[in-house]
Amino acid sequence: MKPFISTAFYGVLNYIIAFTLIASPWLFGLKDVSSAAFLMPLYIGWLQLIMAIFVDNETGFVKQFPMQIHLALDVAMGFILAVSPWLYTFSSKAFWPELLIGGLLFFLGLFTRKSPFATRPHQAAREGLLTSTDSYEGRLNI
Repeated sequence: MKPFISTAFYGVLNYIIAFTLIASPWLFGLKDVSSAAFLMPLYIGWLQLIMAIFVDNETGFVKQFPMQIHLALDVAMGFILAVSPWLYTFSSKAFWPELLIGGLLFFLGLFTRKSPFATRPHQAAREGLLTSTDSYEGRLNI
């Protein structure tokens, strides 16, 4: 499937998700559930905010962090956040905030333009060009 989410829309949504994750222990009453329910959204929220500030797209301020790596990390962090209620056994008390926000991060990481999971890799070399150093050895005057 082709990526259909623009990087500008993703960038704005990424800031909203980061601030929501940082505030989620207090917004959703997770601070008294368990330490994992309290800390996982905080850690991932701060990482999302730092990456959003440094990412090389329309909404990044510093523009030093590659967008493809940011999207790959979103997939990983979204999966970890989505399964954390069952991984850390607090799903009987609360699981909807982590599941929904983690699923959203996972989805955005997969279907945003420049995603390493939805775009084809570039060809290493066109036909007629050298593809290994073995064929070049005969031309060297060593």
